[in-house]
Amino acid sequence: MAKEAAQVVTLEFDDGKEVECTLEGVFTSEEQDYIALVPDDRSGDVYIYKYIEKEDGDYYFEDETDEEKFNKAVGAYEKLKGHKSQED
Repeated sequence: MAKEAAQVVTLEFDDGKEVECTLEGVFTSEEQDYIALVPDDRSGDVYIYKYIEKEDGDYYFEDETDEEKFNKAVGAYEKLKGHKSQED
């Protein structure tokens, strides 16, 4: 059985810095889709963005500016990964 190659996404930040990330997955929290990206720098960080798919099948990421919604998205991601949340 062949192993599927991980999808790599390059993020470019406002300061011009680029970071290659592995697509961890897309998940839903509060009726909004989010994407989890793991940087290839072995920092242990995970970037979580709103995942928005266009009608033509293309997609883009957007920052979640609502802190409460962002925290709920982080909690949903942690549950999916099997981490115990702070509320448990």
